Amino acid sequence: MIASELKPLDEILERMEDEANVFVVACDGCAAGCHVSDPDHTEEMVKELEEAGKTVTGVSRVEMACNSGLTALMLAQYLPAVNQADGLLVMSCGVGVQSVAAAVEKPVHPAANSIHLGGFQGLWRSEARCAQCGDCMLDYTGGICPYTACSKGLTHGSCGGPMDGKCEVDPSIPCGWERIYERLAALGKADRLREMPARLRDYRHMLPMKERRRSSLWALELMEGDSETAGEGG
Repeated sequence: MIASELKPLDEILERMEDEANVFVVACDGCAAGCHVSDPDHTEEMVKELEEAGKTVTGVSRVEMACNSGLTALMLAQYLPAVNQADGLLVMSCGVGVQSVAAAVEKPVHPAANSIHLGGFQGLWRSEARCAQCGDCMLDYTGGICPYTACSKGLTHGSCGGPMDGKCEVDPSIPCGWERIYERLAALGKADRLREMPARLRDYRHMLPMKERRRSSLWALELMEGDSETAGEGG
């Protein structure tokens, strides 16, 4: 699974400041298990958006938002409500946000940060990937992750090496930052690139909160004598 934690409400509202109508997408997979997008937290988010003056045009629950085909199919059933929205708030991991962005021609906003739990991360196989950076910026980059779409993981623009729109590291793939710019330009949101905070990646954000570390499988790797205990149980 990919673990996630809700962003502060102030941050969510700031990034959606110029969008009065919002459609909410909630994942019933990993994010629901992390108490990010379960029905109770989704209902609470809708209430907070409305109290902040937003109009919620609709809510769609997707069984696995990281499945881009399923996500597109579910959103198609809510097309009128999606079309009424100025932007979509996605309560999922970063892969789910990217799946939604690929399905709609609307700005998308992550409601959560994906965090690193260590070890293999099981998720639906797709083109989109999540770096679990703990500080999701997908609303600044048009729903395309710069850490995973760019071979160099650059966060503030192209390296200057691409030729004919192709990555200089791997010419068989498109430049991630050209994809980001083209996506934002198509949405009329190219100025979002100027709004990106000029900050370095803080790897401390990748770790879950201390209380969550105590309750996750990630914590078991740090426990002394864990292997001996497992042996006794067998």
